[in-house]
Amino acid sequence: MIKTRIGTKNDIDGILALQEKNLYRNLNDVERKEGFVTTPFTVNQIEEIIKENGLFVAITKNNELVAYAFAGSWNYFEQWEIFNFMVSRFPKLSFHGNKITTENSFQYGPVCIDKNYRGQGLLNQIFEEMRIEFLKAYPISITFINKINVISEKAHTRKLGWEIIDEFEFNNNTYIGLAFDMKHSVLK
Repeated sequence: MIKTRIGTKNDIDGILALQEKNLYRNLNDVERKEGFVTTPFTVNQIEEIIKENGLFVAITKNNELVAYAFAGSWNYFEQWEIFNFMVSRFPKLSFHGNKITTENSFQYGPVCIDKNYRGQGLLNQIFEEMRIEFLKAYPISITFINKINVISEKAHTRKLGWEIIDEFEFNNNTYIGLAFDMKHSVLK
């Protein structure tokens, strides 16, 4: 049985280990087709997101960390230039008739699941843990996915129901911007 919960400082080593195994720069072309993460978080950055209750983890019965998901305010994510670029695009974006702002939305991601646990419903489980916590403050979640990360796009649009609302270029990469209505549970 795998349990999901809000992450704590005790999870940092597990986050760093799982991150290292799945960072784009550490994978070959074949491994990248199974999904990857691009943002390497430092210990300090992880400690900051923990203070916002923005780290969610999945733990096995043997206490092994097998998945994580980040979620946080735009203030937290402004330390990476891509998020500032995304926010600059908000004035021309809407979702279900609502303008997207830094007040009514937050950034979800990255999410990373150990390859041995993919395809077993863990994405929905950890996402639902995050959704319940962040629905208290935000009606809309926003994220981006590198267009070459096809497996992540399919998982988010098909399994979770995210909707593509934007496409943009940043640092010679093409990304899709997605939005999610936080009122909708992803557990069946």
